[in-house]
Amino acid sequence: MHLYLIRHGQSLVNLADWNNGNTDEGLTDLGHRQAQALAAWMPKEIPHVDIIYGSTMRRARETAAPLGTAYGLPIHYDDQLREIGNNRLDHTPWPNDDLPREYADYWSSERPFASVTPKTVGGESMMHFRTRVGLFVENLVERHPDQTVVAVCHGGVVEIVFDHVFNIGPWRRCEVWNKNTGISHFEYVAHPRRETWRLHFHNRVEHLALMEAAVTADAA
Repeated sequence: MHLYLIRHGQSLVNLADWNNGNTDEGLTDLGHRQAQALAAWMPKEIPHVDIIYGSTMRRARETAAPLGTAYGLPIHYDDQLREIGNNRLDHTPWPNDDLPREYADYWSSERPFASVTPKTVGGESMMHFRTRVGLFVENLVERHPDQTVVAVCHGGVVEIVFDHVFNIGPWRRCEVWNKNTGISHFEYVAHPRRETWRLHFHNRVEHLALMEAAVTADAA
């Protein structure tokens, strides 16, 4: 199985001056341009995709939509791909219009077994988050053993997939950062005597460079 993980385009919640807490916001104008650039570039680089999954949060849905159109595929939205803190302990999602607004004043990797939204009863911890994303990945391996899968998700989801496939313990020592619409490519190989996961690349963003070059050319 080939798995391409894509972080969503720039959202309002990514802006440095955003002070409205954790809400289900869509893409900025730049985020929409990033999503369109991704959809224009990716089929040329990866011509065949069997299935596209997407987080049920608005910023991921708006990023996935142009990609689905480009490939002529429906988007299969899955709550397991939501960003950390937006699901309950039992992995069910909080309503998008009533999310926990405030995260803890500690980083999730500092206290991986503590709720990341302690003011909300029943909030998930980083380890709950890792479990739900890990379940999603392992289910993909079973459902799509010889297929190419795309999952449009969040930076935290991409990071926790690294923890899962590299078998990192609860207290990680390295952050994995992703640019908006950055692409990471993992391959699962059912090999009994060696590693079963291969990382081909992380955070590819050539489409963003092409988008910026086009803007520069238009302005000249």
